[in-house]
Amino acid sequence: MKSVRRTCTTALVTAGVVLGLGACSGIGDEAAERAAEKADDEVIREVDRQIDEVYEVTYEVTGEKADFIEFNAGGGDASDPEFETVDDPALPWRKTVKLRGIEAPTVLPVLVEPDAGSGRLTCRIVYRGRTLAEKSGAEDVSSAGCVAVSPITG
Repeated sequence: MKSVRRTCTTALVTAGVVLGLGACSGIGDEAAERAAEKADDEVIREVDRQIDEVYEVTYEVTGEKADFIEFNAGGGDASDPEFETVDDPALPWRKTVKLRGIEAPTVLPVLVEPDAGSGRLTCRIVYRGRTLAEKSGAEDVSSAGCVAVSPITG
């Protein structure tokens, strides 16, 4: 997101300078229009580049038991992600997936009926060694869902 912001700022400053010089030096509206279009094109190219960028995250789930784990598996897109389900997973559980652009990393471990134990579940989303999200839960219906913002955006 910082590079998008930087590109937008540069494009807007460039367009402003061209418009200002055009007004002072008699450069026509066409030159100013071309400069503004060029600035718009730069912003669009940067946004497209970031949306197409692929990144990897690792989902981690710990606890005594989970009935199932649902997670964004990397198919689909940001507005309609493809989730996969693992039934009765062995804990601790880890899965590394490739996501694209602004897709939100998401992992949801669920325990419907805890046995004699605490029913505590913890999930974590890791990107390049950095924890993006971590959450724990313990109840009759234990759900410790982790959702993070795509690291590509910021």
